[in-house]
Amino acid sequence: MKAPVNFRLPAPVAALLGRLPPYPGSLLFVGALNLVLLRHLPEDVRQQLDGRRLRIGVSDAGVAFDFMWQGSRFQACQPGGVIDLLIAASVHDFLVLAQRREDPDTLFFSRRLQMEGNTELGLLVKNTLDAIDAPLFDPARLHPSRLFERRP
Repeated sequence: MKAPVNFRLPAPVAALLGRLPPYPGSLLFVGALNLVLLRHLPEDVRQQLDGRRLRIGVSDAGVAFDFMWQGSRFQACQPGGVIDLLIAASVHDFLVLAQRREDPDTLFFSRRLQMEGNTELGLLVKNTLDAIDAPLFDPARLHPSRLFERRP
């Protein structure tokens, strides 16, 4: 079932998530990011991301994940310091973006997706994600029957 556009996490859930320490969340986030994105990033994009600090803010969850590209992968950063690019949206809006059910421009111009900081870096991230052919997140892949499939 598709969640409505105005879906927001319930306040008690957001309050609980907002109390979690940020760094362990960033570690988990970059682990997933490396699994999903690493193979899709061209070398020139990796070079342009090198050493840049990014933050993904999940507005209705009250959490943020700080990370950077360093060497050959994304790495978590301790919170604080100067952020080169902030991308923020609700849980629902990030989900529909990852599933390719919404366009980032549509979300941006309807003020559901926020980008602050280095404009050139923001366009690089957006264009890189747009160039990936497949959805980044397919919930069907999490079905228990698919989780235990044998992989060659």
